[in-house]
Amino acid sequence: MRKINLALIGATGMVGQTVLKVLEERGVLIDNFYAFGSKRSAGEVITLFGKEYVSEELSESSFERDIDIAMFCAGGEVSAEFAEIAASKGCIVVDNSSHFRMEADVPLVVPEVNPHAIKTHRGIIANPNCSTIQAVVALKPLQDNYGLRRVIYSTYQSVSGAGLSGINALKDEAPGVFSRPIAYNLIPQIDSFLCNGYTKEEMKMIDETKKILEQNDLGITATTVRVPVFYGHSEAINIELASPFELAEVKELLGNAPGIILMDDIEAGVFPTPMDAAGKDEVFIGRIRRDESVENGLNIFCVADNIRKGAATNAVQIVELLIKGEF
Repeated sequence: MRKINLALIGATGMVGQTVLKVLEERGVLIDNFYAFGSKRSAGEVITLFGKEYVSEELSESSFERDIDIAMFCAGGEVSAEFAEIAASKGCIVVDNSSHFRMEADVPLVVPEVNPHAIKTHRGIIANPNCSTIQAVVALKPLQDNYGLRRVIYSTYQSVSGAGLSGINALKDEAPGVFSRPIAYNLIPQIDSFLCNGYTKEEMKMIDETKKILEQNDLGITATTVRVPVFYGHSEAINIELASPFELAEVKELLGNAPGIILMDDIEAGVFPTPMDAAGKDEVFIGRIRRDESVENGLNIFCVADNIRKGAATNAVQIVELLIKGEF
């Protein structure tokens, strides 16, 4: 794997810090590294592979140097202002915000699911929503082998999905960034409500799933719920397959699929929880059973670390795809 010149925007944030950790764990070869952030974070020391770097304030001139790939982990407003500038300077942008995800000419990539999409980039590649990433890792093997007719998402999403302010709200047992107290509670609202009664988070899951799986006619609905868990999103996914299946075959299929760890032995009390997934990069699946209310119906329970696979790790995997393909 070749060495790259890498820039990380938002290096001092929660996702940025996890990106640094994942880069080290996966041994990504880096020649020159640059850390950029807000004026407030400028001057902070960033450590990568035992070497210290000083974070610089991000500006339009930041990309006037030899940078191969720029990873944006600083939110949609920063991506909207600077990602196109970076791409115009010859950088390939891997953007963790929602800003570019649904643009037709920007690939939305989960490496276990649609690595081929990366070839269509025009200088910007979008990292999907955290809850969508783990869902499509689970759905892709089923789509390939049985076809998909309909998907119903019910999610149980940790407070870290709202960043450090979400974690503090749970610690402080106060509403904080949320509309209600989250401690000892559930909040059936993630992001703002839209005119159709869905939240932005729910529509992200619906729209992004169709784009990643390249199936616009797929029927999807979603209800996303914030729960008092620090790390790890859980999803109950109800699936109507297009063809008949045997449960044993589905379990074998999912157990052998890339990026999935099967935890499905109810007699032994084995099924995934957020604690099982915390700090790990895989998607954990269990509670696999038929939905006997509909033909070819299937239920699964899916858990992943939303900061790692749901953000940082998936972005680093995209970088690895770019390196292997030599851009």
